[in-house]
Amino acid sequence: MGRFEKYLSVWVGLCILAGIGLGLVAPGAFAALAALEYANVNFAVAILIWAMVWPMMIGVDFSAMRRVGERPKGLIITLAVNWLVKPFTMAALGVLFFRYVFAGLIPPADAEGYLAGLILLGAAPCTAMVFVWSQLTRGDPNYTLVQVSVNDAVMVFAFAPIVALLLGVTEIAVPWETLLLSVALYVVIPLVAGIAARGALMRRGGVASVETFMTRIKPLSVIGLLATVVLLFGFQSGTILASPMVIGLIAVPILIQSYGIFAIAYAAAWAWRVPHKVAAPCALIGTSNFFELAVAVAISLFGLNSGAALATVVGVLVEVPVMLSLVALANRTRAAFPAEDEEKLAA
Repeated sequence: MGRFEKYLSVWVGLCILAGIGLGLVAPGAFAALAALEYANVNFAVAILIWAMVWPMMIGVDFSAMRRVGERPKGLIITLAVNWLVKPFTMAALGVLFFRYVFAGLIPPADAEGYLAGLILLGAAPCTAMVFVWSQLTRGDPNYTLVQVSVNDAVMVFAFAPIVALLLGVTEIAVPWETLLLSVALYVVIPLVAGIAARGALMRRGGVASVETFMTRIKPLSVIGLLATVVLLFGFQSGTILASPMVIGLIAVPILIQSYGIFAIAYAAAWAWRVPHKVAAPCALIGTSNFFELAVAVAISLFGLNSGAALATVVGVLVEVPVMLSLVALANRTRAAFPAEDEEKLAA
């Protein structure tokens, strides 16, 4: 991880302050940007989200799914945690804190928005940053690629139904049309564009060409993320200054969810004797979130000034320091896992 990425949470924090300041100094400019929308899709934010997501999609090699059956344990744990556990525990924590524990601290209408944002975060497992976490734990890069590829394939079909189910269960109204449009805009289209770009690069110079191109455009994702944070907090500046403690309140269930999901996946990998180079990325991929998608869908469904959009951005602020602490934990507990792949030895 480069120095800039290592201190991503610092830059996000500075962008939060910049966004709030600019929102107060130039409210008219932010109002004009907020008006640039069609069918609940804000064009300014859409461009920034595509800038974040498209480079990530280029790095995903779906041909890697041919190797799924070679070592199934890590993949089974990843899929079970990401799609059968994580979305539902996040929704449960959101209900617990925003309808009961924090009931007297937050207006009910705002609480419902924060709950919706948490649901969106919980239903979007990490796509790109997991490659960074895998590298820092000396994970198997090929197996990590398989995990990410399969998760992306599942996300295309499962994200919208799971989000609609959980929003419905928690009695938050959401139009299916808008949700499906968001998935198409922020998952399917960047995915197709990424596959096309990767294919062209592979024909030109193979894997080396792909890696060179991704290194060149890597700043685009970070710039898109930071600019999105400035916009979102600029739109939310009045709300945040009226109740600054809301950032800390939103962070509480996100922190509990992050460490809890890691514990579940990591313990399952340990009990099943999964080697550390697979177990660490297996646990980290579920702990991290595809916050770019969550932010985009929150804006499309509930608006730029919504509590849902704010909650997803708080997820960005919390994620990097949490993931770095879990990387350190995974590295310290390496000796507790088998060094060799027992699945391959048994074969």
